Amino acid sequence: MVYNVVYKKSVSRDLKKLTKVEATRILNQIEKELSKNPESNPSLKGKFVGLRKFRIGDYKIIYAILEHDVIILRIGHRKEVYKKDASMVLNGVGPG
Repeated sequence: MVYNVVYKKSVSRDLKKLTKVEATRILNQIEKELSKNPESNPSLKGKFVGLRKFRIGDYKIIYAILEHDVIILRIGHRKEVYKKDASMVLNGVGPG
């Protein structure tokens, strides 16, 4: 089964903080890996329950799986991504 990868608006802000090389590498890896088998990555706990994480080098991607869609919510440095406001991540999970 192939999943559709959908990016929340917050991701564009996250990507602007990265170099073009980093952003391209991360986006390519997301499309390659998460469109095929998003359920293979660990589930998160606590205030991020129901979400999953995917690590690419020093960066982590926080995402949700909704039916046939993988919703990319946040991209950030592995030490910083969890410090972002969880309510902003969790509100309105879905395409758009």
